[in-house]
Amino acid sequence: NWFRPKNKFSLNNLKYLYSVLVKNPVVGRKNKDLVVETLKNIAELMIWGDQHNENFFDFFCEKNVLSYFLKILMQRCDRKVKIQVIQTLSILVQNTQREMSVFYLLSNNYINDLIVHKFDFSDEEVLAYYISFLKTLSLKLNLQTIQFFFNEKANDFPLYTEAIKFFNHPEPMVRIAVRTLTLNVYNVPDAGLRRFILDRSAVPYFSNLVWFIRDQTISLSLKLRDPDANYLARDKLDEIVEQLVDVLYYLQDILNLGIPGLSQALIDQLLSHYVLPVLIGSLRPELKKGSDENMIVERLALFLLSQLFMVFSHYPFVNSVATTLIDPHPPILSQRLISSPPQHPVRDPIPVAEAIFPKSSDVENQDGAVSSTPRYMLDDDDGNDNNNGNNNNNNN
Repeated sequence: NWFRPKNKFSLNNLKYLYSVLVKNPVVGRKNKDLVVETLKNIAELMIWGDQHNENFFDFFCEKNVLSYFLKILMQRCDRKVKIQVIQTLSILVQNTQREMSVFYLLSNNYINDLIVHKFDFSDEEVLAYYISFLKTLSLKLNLQTIQFFFNEKANDFPLYTEAIKFFNHPEPMVRIAVRTLTLNVYNVPDAGLRRFILDRSAVPYFSNLVWFIRDQTISLSLKLRDPDANYLARDKLDEIVEQLVDVLYYLQDILNLGIPGLSQALIDQLLSHYVLPVLIGSLRPELKKGSDENMIVERLALFLLSQLFMVFSHYPFVNSVATTLIDPHPPILSQRLISSPPQHPVRDPIPVAEAIFPKSSDVENQDGAVSSTPRYMLDDDDGNDNNNGNNNNNNN
């Protein structure tokens, strides 16, 4: 400290902090507090320099300071140090305004190396900072920055694929962060990125998400059916219901993006795995043909359907749900989905919603009638697509 410059916000002080990192390549019990404090101070100086002195970032780039952050992270050091590395990078990404500075932070693949690092996610604090960092990165996504995260040739996009592994995490704030990140990703109008999402991720991710909603709904119904479940407080019930409704709003946000392939993939899974077999099937048991699988209490089905009609504005989806609900003789496809819902993600060129409630522009078959039955392509070969309701793996 005798050699530390008196002026905190100076280039000399940044050089001093860099020297501390260089002199402490191995982080142990004796120097962990020094390294943590150094990382904090570097973040503070870099944010100040971004606004007042561009020489700060020039020095940061020249000395490749980010590489020292990654070297610290790769060590078996105290969790406090790893958390500080994530927090420091998150602060830098979130608060850096100069475009060239942002480009440097996101380049050289250091950020992607951190994203795929094997953290101990059983530590809730580590996971909270990690997910928050990924969400912060997603806020920086645009047509210029997507190149730093998405490798089209390698079909590699760790920011997205690592995040959606936590889509069904028990902690609500983690799930909310993942949803925010996915919306930010979908909103980037990059053709290669859209192809990657539609070809490799959308169907398995949406399928797993819908199965998660289904399982939550059935679990809630079992609690409502239990006459001895006096332990379940009203506020707990309200919390579960609120979380289910939040997911419905998230799904509508995806539809609001107006990406046809993405909307179809979502609606196909939602109708085939949840709305028809679970919600409507519980209100129209005659269509179940004797099967009580996926049945929930009627009042819960009515409530969730009412929420669905209030939340969703996607006309083909809403019309297909209304048709199946109130038509004395609903379309054959609706009946099939209610009585024998598919156990795998649905893939078909014909949207399920339009097959149930066809538009006048639909292509007619050879007999002059509108075809109402999509050719489900239920892929068993792709490990990411397998989904039996009890095996919702995270490898999307």
